[in-house]
Amino acid sequence: MKNIYLIGGGGHCHSCIDVIEQENKYRIKGVFDLSNNIGKDILGYKVIGTDNDIESYIKKENYFLVTMGQIGAPDKRLEYLQLNLATVISPRAYVSKNSTIGNGTIIMHDAIINANTKIGSNCIINSKALIEHDVIIGNNCHISTAAVINGSVIVGNDTFIGSGAVTKNNITIPNESFIKANSTVK
Repeated sequence: MKNIYLIGGGGHCHSCIDVIEQENKYRIKGVFDLSNNIGKDILGYKVIGTDNDIESYIKKENYFLVTMGQIGAPDKRLEYLQLNLATVISPRAYVSKNSTIGNGTIIMHDAIINANTKIGSNCIINSKALIEHDVIIGNNCHISTAAVINGSVIVGNDTFIGSGAVTKNNITIPNESFIKANSTVK
């Protein structure tokens, strides 16, 4: 098993831990979070330091995953792109063998990634999201719970798509878009 360190100890971290444990590919060695949380336990894993301590853990054999969520802009998540980022895929997700997933991306439980889909780096494809055929999702995107991205859609970099949102097929969503929950994007 490979060593992995998590960056961010909030609610999204809890969900990521569950996926990492079920994938059984990485061994969680610790969590980096706020200084007042050092020494605290997050679902059985210790907060071992803050952002300032990450550098001393950078080694070829260590992987990292940004486990802070993204509501709106991904600014804070972008600070860690220089690290050796892990790609984590839930064993309960379906990912077509004809799709590609970038470094630092997590595919959560029950997500569906269909054929000829390209998902960029540092993305969150949240629980029960449906990404249809021939979709391109840029870097640093969050596709929220139960969102539906229909066929041949292009999602620009740094985009947030809220829970339950549905896109029409064959459209382009510009970089840095914010799509509200339960929206229909035409």
